[in-house]
Formats: sequence, structure tokens, C-alpha cells
Amino acid sequence: MNKSQLISYIAAKSELAVATTEKVVAAMLSSIEITLAKGDSVSLVGFGNFGVKERAARKVRNPQTKEEMQIKAATVPYFKAGKGLKEQVDNNK
Repeated sequence: MNKSQLISYIAAKSELAVATTEKVVAAMLSSIEITLAKGDSVSLVGFGNFGVKERAARKVRNPQTKEEMQIKAATVPYFKAGKGLKEQVDNNK
């Protein structure tokens, strides 16, 4: 499912206009991005947690050329599924 399919699905389920639903989804995603950019986390009980982690600088090797390269330290986002989401996915096998 891509973003436009998600918007259409939510619009149908909530009986809202697609344009309104698109604004709601955009606002939700924007608020998650802004919160993560500040270094905070977002917790949606039963669904999961969005957060950020610090990734240390490290050396890697190019497998084709065997050349060693340095990768900079970075702050990266992560998502950890909640219990409710895990159970829903596991029960739908």
C-alpha cells in the first residue's frame, strides 16, 4: 500500500472527503517528522514507537574494490512495533 492508497482507504473508512483525509495524513506525518527532528519520540499505544538513534562513525570496505571508507556518524529514525500490531500481524498468517 502506498500513500495515495492509504489516503483512499482512510477516506472510505472514515467517510471523509479524500482532500480532507489527505490533509490529515500530511499533518500526522509532518508532526512525526518534526518531533523526530527535535530528537524526541512518538508513541502510539498498541501500534508502535517512532524514535531516533545515534549511529557512530565507522569504517567500511567496498567489496568490489576492497577500498576502505569512513562513514560519518548520523542520527537515524527507527520504528518499533507495539504489542497490538505484532499480534494482529501474527494472527493474520
